[in-house]
Amino acid sequence: MSRNARRGALAAATVALTLTAAACSSSSDSGSSSDPGASSSSSSAFQAQHKGGTLKLVAHAAAGSFDPQVNYTLQYWQLFQSMYDGLLAFKKVNGQESFTVVPDLATAMPKVTNGGKTYTFTLRKGVTFSNGKALTTDDVVASFQRIFKVSSPTAGTFYNGIVGADACLKTPASCTLPKGVIGDAKANTVTINLTAADPEFEYKLAVPHAVVVPKDSPTKDAGTKPLPSTGPYMAASYDPNRALKLVRNPHFKEWSRQAEPQGYPDAIDYTFGQTVESEVTAIENGQADWMYDAPPADRLNEIGTKYASRAHVNPLTAFWYATLNVNMAPFNNKLARQAINWAVDRSAVVRLYGGTNLASPACTVLPPGFPGHVESCAYTKGGGTTWKAADLAKAKELVKQSGTAGQEVGIVVQDDDVNKSIGQYLQSLLTQLGYKATLKPLSGNIQFTYIQNTKNKVQLALTSWYQDYPAASDFLNVLLSCASYHPGSDSSINISGFCDKGVDAKMQAALKTSQTDKASADKQWGAVDQTVMAQSPVVPLINPKMIDFTSTRVGNYQFSKQFYMLVGQLWVK
Repeated sequence: MSRNARRGALAAATVALTLTAAACSSSSDSGSSSDPGASSSSSSAFQAQHKGGTLKLVAHAAAGSFDPQVNYTLQYWQLFQSMYDGLLAFKKVNGQESFTVVPDLATAMPKVTNGGKTYTFTLRKGVTFSNGKALTTDDVVASFQRIFKVSSPTAGTFYNGIVGADACLKTPASCTLPKGVIGDAKANTVTINLTAADPEFEYKLAVPHAVVVPKDSPTKDAGTKPLPSTGPYMAASYDPNRALKLVRNPHFKEWSRQAEPQGYPDAIDYTFGQTVESEVTAIENGQADWMYDAPPADRLNEIGTKYASRAHVNPLTAFWYATLNVNMAPFNNKLARQAINWAVDRSAVVRLYGGTNLASPACTVLPPGFPGHVESCAYTKGGGTTWKAADLAKAKELVKQSGTAGQEVGIVVQDDDVNKSIGQYLQSLLTQLGYKATLKPLSGNIQFTYIQNTKNKVQLALTSWYQDYPAASDFLNVLLSCASYHPGSDSSINISGFCDKGVDAKMQAALKTSQTDKASADKQWGAVDQTVMAQSPVVPLINPKMIDFTSTRVGNYQFSKQFYMLVGQLWVK
């Protein structure tokens, strides 16, 4: 996930990171508490003695629309885990098990027939939306139609295999999926028919874009007006300029602790507009409990020593990257794109992010340890499988050959310290290569949608991508396929506008192979990754780790590898 695009980073500095593995918790922990006297919990049972209180979260900026079928940011996908439900869900647990898909609004995993093309679900009875209306098969059918009506960012990649999806993608407003998603109120079942078997379909049903909302929900982006939810929390108010408040859903009754556990805090207050410096201070002083933005580098020393037990470091399957618009000068020239890949000093970006304990240089789209990843580095001085150094001389020669020197290039970044600092580095680098580079910082509340819309004529953007689910297609097919490129839309996740029919055919072949032979498919995806890098529509920069800094009031910290810190499972005094 996805996802502005997923997570703020460390402020610009070259201060050495002092957080160590010994001082911090990691995703391999079974759960941890900042209070040495409190019991750590990996228990499946709800512990009523820890129920109550208000959890106080802070962030530099909001993350735009609060519509779960539209929003594509980690910031809100974390919250949606305790608010909205789909037919299936990823297990709400700590560690590796969080990649497991379990029944949610469905009573059991689907009955799969017709050669893997038909999925039949039986709905749970007694589930009620936060507005008091009972959930029915009609709500499920309408929610799948709504994915297309609101032009959800993944409509063309995750759900385009549903029978009738082609028509919905062409004319979203009239989407009905009459043969694709069929509800049977009498039997209390929902049947989904696909045009071809999709071994990743259960993953796709477990992410927020496939949640079920009331059938009378608006058929356009709900924006700042939160939709009724089925989970333990509902949104009481949302002002993206100030704050978001979540309260308990009075109609929620826990039906599956694995899929949708009861939450511990009575309320969750999320305040926006603070600087990362003030966020750290607020947590240290007990005025806030957790910050979405990672701590600035000049505060890492004190966090890693004085507050080490409250800093939780976790590796991520993600990458930060620069997008190069292949449909606009100068990056409609492949040589110019390749020049940027040769020129970027990934080690410098690592330092700006916070150091080698928090990031490593990236050479490929697929992160290390991820399905399909191949140790390969097409753009490193001297060649090899890992990144060693930039080759500025080679980059300058490619710019000269491309004939693009002297052209103007706008660089669009988020306006927090780290994004701006990396943007300033890229601006300086492009100037060295002979371009007239301009930095354009935007609020994280709008930058992610802004850089997706071709009407804004973004040439180069700094962004990031965090997995939606553990499959290579979630990076390559989602970010770089023709199906993800939608000119004029805020939901065109293929930000580079890269649409290569030959590469697309290789992706489709890999998807087909994955139906019967995942290992062979992963090899195909690895080859696609290298083919994409030869075309250079993106510049992989770093693979990050994440710091969660919590207050002394917080216990029961758990880190889902799928959706990160489980907000609703925190204890708060």
